[in-house]
Order: sequence, then structure tokens, then C-alpha cells
Amino acid sequence: MEGGDLGGGKRARAACGGWICFENEAGFTGPPPRGRTWGRRGVTPVVTVSGRRSGRLSVAGLIAVRPGSRTQLCHRLRVHRDGKNERRSMGEHDYIRLLDGVHQLVKAPIVLVWDRLNTHVSRAMRKMIDERDWLTVFLLPAYSPELNPVEGLWAHVKRSLANLASVALDRLEALVRNRLKRLQYRPAVLNGFLAGTGLDLDAPPSP
Repeated sequence: MEGGDLGGGKRARAACGGWICFENEAGFTGPPPRGRTWGRRGVTPVVTVSGRRSGRLSVAGLIAVRPGSRTQLCHRLRVHRDGKNERRSMGEHDYIRLLDGVHQLVKAPIVLVWDRLNTHVSRAMRKMIDERDWLTVFLLPAYSPELNPVEGLWAHVKRSLANLASVALDRLEALVRNRLKRLQYRPAVLNGFLAGTGLDLDAPPSP
């Protein structure tokens, strides 16, 4: 895997008995994503939605894996209600709170793998990473979403929401939380997202 190690000398410590965690973000809006469906020949199915903006959800998802342990799914969600001058994406503190929560859950070092989003590599994020001796971060190569299993998670969730009628933001939040909660109890599906990347996460054999 290409990319830099943002953890400096922590790499060896974090790799010993730690969890490999993949993180990625997705956005959800009131108008539903389009999906395929059945329809009568010559009649295109139509889903009527409102053109009005109704806010946005930002969701950071994290799949945590360690050989011999059950694969975990954690997430953090923020609601953006189209307030004036309101940020419409996750910030550094959102990501670090997610990682702190995962660390409390697994009680082990974390090797985090994520992309080169500007918020992931900012000076503020680097400082917070350096303050956590249990956290080592690797960056994915540029333009390589196929290497991140959380991309498969978002595709799965968005397919489950496809072609729904436009819903209020609170209802959309409930639907997204419900889909993610279900997946937390389906480690086999999470492992399928991992398998789809083609990455071999097993420890190498001893010489």
C-alpha cells in the first residue's frame, strides 16, 4: 500500500495486537438516490420528489478488523439543516471523536487507513494523531476508492434507500441509523466488503 505513515515511530507499537480500521465518509440528502426497479414495458417508473433542499446528513463510517475477532462497524453522524454559514461536512474533531470511541470499544491500538481528504491530513488532524500513542495512520493511494471497504458499505446503504419518496431530514436520519445498526449485527456482510477490496489482511507467516 502506498501512502505516508502519519504516526511516525508509533507504527510498530500500534501494529502489535491492534485493529486495522478503514474509514470513509458519505453524504445523504432528502431526495433519494436513484436505483433500478421493475416496470411495465414502455412505461418508465417515476418517483416524484420535491426540489426543495431539506438539509444534509454527513456520516463517517469505520470498519474495524483483527484476525480472530469479530469485525466491527462504528459510525458518527452529523445533521446539517442548511443554517446560514453552517459547515456542511465533518470536521477534524468529528473524526477524532469517532476514533476515540472506537479505541474505547476495542481497548487496543488502532492502525487507521483512510484517504487523502484535506480534513484527514490537515495540521490540526496531524496534531491530534500525534497526541494519541495508540493511533497510527496510513494514507491510501490517491484515487483508489476500490481499496476502502467502507465504499462498499455506502453503496449497500444507498441501494437500500434507492427510489424512496422524498423524506424529511429527521426521517432520513432514522433510516440511515437503522441501516447501519442492522449491519453492525452482520459481520459476514462487513467481511464481504473487505473481501471486495482484494486486500489480504492476515498476518504474514513467520520466517
